[in-house]
Amino acid sequence: MKPRLIRNARLILTMDDSRSELSGCDILCHNGVIVSIAPRLETTSTEVIDATGCLVTPGLINTHHHLYQSLTRAVPGGQDALLFGWLKTLYPIWARMGPEEIHVSALTGLAELALSGCSMTSDHLYLYPNGARLDDSIAAAQEIGLRLLATRGAMSIGESAGGLPPDSLVEDEAAILNDCIRVIDRFHDPAPGAMIQVGVAPCSPFSVSRDLMRDAAVLARDKGVRLHTHLAENDEDIAYSLAHFGCRPGQYAEDLGWTGDDVWHAHCVKLDGAEIDLFARTGTGVAHCPCSNCRLGSGIAPVRAMRDAGVRVGLGVDGSASNDAGNLVAEARQALLLQRVARGADAMSAREALEIATRGGAAVLGRAADLGQIVPGFRADLAIWDMTGIEAAGNWDPAALLLAGPSRVRDLLVEGRPVVRDGRIATLDLPSLLARQNALAAALADGL
Repeated sequence: MKPRLIRNARLILTMDDSRSELSGCDILCHNGVIVSIAPRLETTSTEVIDATGCLVTPGLINTHHHLYQSLTRAVPGGQDALLFGWLKTLYPIWARMGPEEIHVSALTGLAELALSGCSMTSDHLYLYPNGARLDDSIAAAQEIGLRLLATRGAMSIGESAGGLPPDSLVEDEAAILNDCIRVIDRFHDPAPGAMIQVGVAPCSPFSVSRDLMRDAAVLARDKGVRLHTHLAENDEDIAYSLAHFGCRPGQYAEDLGWTGDDVWHAHCVKLDGAEIDLFARTGTGVAHCPCSNCRLGSGIAPVRAMRDAGVRVGLGVDGSASNDAGNLVAEARQALLLQRVARGADAMSAREALEIATRGGAAVLGRAADLGQIVPGFRADLAIWDMTGIEAAGNWDPAALLLAGPSRVRDLLVEGRPVVRDGRIATLDLPSLLARQNALAAALADGL
């Protein structure tokens, strides 16, 4: 791969250990790695990207998504429902999907993330109707060129057994564990710089059994991969845990082996002080999804308290059926604003929210050693933001991207390769993809 030089950046937010902010510098990338950062670097046979007037940040990292849900945005009947009612509206629609729907919706969701400056995402795929497999979304990430931590989700307790999902969407638990082994063995890359990794992710305490939660944790640790699920999302979630398990979600997770530095939980809106301390003590991570939490009326996650206690926190856009968007830089702004609503205007700065979206996400997904910072030796995942447009006109502080800056990236490099160039996806035909996405969504709607 030819070296690439990002020339004359107005400001570089390195997110390194000293939180350096560099002006008028160049960044040299080669073979997927950041090689050097300095003013007026001189190289030969190098592609130059002019970053004059631009802010450069590490690529943003999304720690929770359901990419397939980009086919079911703003569905009537689910727009004004709480979590459980929303799920019951959408389950029958999702049950009609198949491999093409999973693949096309993943491509669409990944393209949307890339345009918002996201270079790596996790995906929680927990239903596999009509022959769909995790392979379908992994292929989409390989096609577009984003890093993916694909989690093999699952549901095993249907309505007839007291669970929330319909019986048609649940799987046999032995088959779930066997497929986890298959996709880990086939796709998981444990090496630094990995583009595809795999995790194990039973959907939630109200859709799988205790045995599956416990067995999944044992399997993941035997294979050396990460664990993920939903936890403590809203008041219904807490009530279900108390009624069915006789304890709060944090205790349930701890009892089943679901705490530790290889575990991260989505939402955690309703964690109490003892649970926050548990997560801090065990190194358990949290995927904070502020827009989805607002959309479903779940509440405001105690992110300030979590970070003050030492909990690792990253950002997640969640699925596009509960967020209706997949813009990660907008998610970071929402995280900032909600903490200020809850705790006051000094509760979180724009720089801290951006740190959560970069270094924070890298730590939660186990990539703190190679992602989330602009440092020589780290991977060349870089977002270039044009600060000369109307959104930033009059901005005194270009580092305050979340207060006055664009919500769409100008250029995005992943492993040093352009995924977004001049505001457009560079790795696929986006108009053709959107035409297919809309046709598939219309077909799902016609079946109602």
